[in-house]
Amino acid sequence: MNLDDLPIRDDLRGKTPYGAPQIDVPVRLNTNENPYPPSKALVDDLAEEVRRVTGALNRYPDRDAVELRADLAGYLGHGLTPDQVWAANGSNEVLQQILQAFGGHGRTALGFEPSYSMHPIITTGTSTEWISGVREDDFSLDAGKAAAAVAEHRPDIVFLTSPNNPTGTALPLETIVRVLEAAEGMVVVDEAYAEFAREGTPSALSLLPGHPRLIVTRTMSKAFAMAGTRLGYLAAHPAVVQALLLVRLPYHLSTLTQAAARVALRHRAELLGMVDTLRRERDDTVSWLRGKGLTVADSDANFVLFGKFPERRRVWEGLLARGVLIREVGPPEWLRVSIGTGEEMAAFRAALEGVL
Repeated sequence: MNLDDLPIRDDLRGKTPYGAPQIDVPVRLNTNENPYPPSKALVDDLAEEVRRVTGALNRYPDRDAVELRADLAGYLGHGLTPDQVWAANGSNEVLQQILQAFGGHGRTALGFEPSYSMHPIITTGTSTEWISGVREDDFSLDAGKAAAAVAEHRPDIVFLTSPNNPTGTALPLETIVRVLEAAEGMVVVDEAYAEFAREGTPSALSLLPGHPRLIVTRTMSKAFAMAGTRLGYLAAHPAVVQALLLVRLPYHLSTLTQAAARVALRHRAELLGMVDTLRRERDDTVSWLRGKGLTVADSDANFVLFGKFPERRRVWEGLLARGVLIREVGPPEWLRVSIGTGEEMAAFRAALEGVL
């Protein structure tokens, strides 16, 4: 028996699971992780916290993660209170809960592609219809066209991404406002890479007052270098959080996850201290790639989309053969490289020169 023999839902037939290749190579630059591991001080603090909480592992965790949500609200600022913040196992579970609460059979979600490929995957998984909007040739989003698409399709959920994955482009607040004005349903601004945005780039968090149907999602997997913790979160009107309580699984966020996330927030100055280094490395990578005559999308994230390669698989395989793994994702003829350490980026440049 194989998958086709099982009575799965018709809208799942022919689909492939999400996932970047997991290949053991010297330089892995394909999943947008922070390349700098936590310090000994953070590890020691986390070990002590785990020792403290393990004595109560026979009990369920705090079902509503109250202390963690208070810490997250303090980190985000903007006058947010704990009842405006929600957390789950990675931002993907946050997105899934949003779709469970506001999507479903007979409802639609609209996103502007190319964008984060999990948006349509989770949308389909929650029996919500996906509507694909389009971006400009430079991957920007025209505010007027975006608002017109929202007005035309009247989706129950609109997904915006800033900075956008896999292109790296950030959205002006004016574009988000135009979409909010046109939307009848919920508007989700995915800010997974917000900490990497260039200085002066505003966050959609500033728009929360006066926009009760706006949701801003974040993650600790990127700038916080805590991808292994799996902690995502959102900020929204308290009523939105109350809606998510209706669909969240009981005790969904483990005691250990909550503890690890709170320790990371206590050490945020250290963890976020590497953001400027990664920004500089990103900007240097953009300049170097353009110096090689390649086309590069402007990036506010910790990755760079570059091309164009009529045979991008050949380029990807050539880099892999030289011990460098990047991502074959996004529009045809483009490749995406995550920003690593200085040594890793030097290896990427040497390998790409060899391929070119």
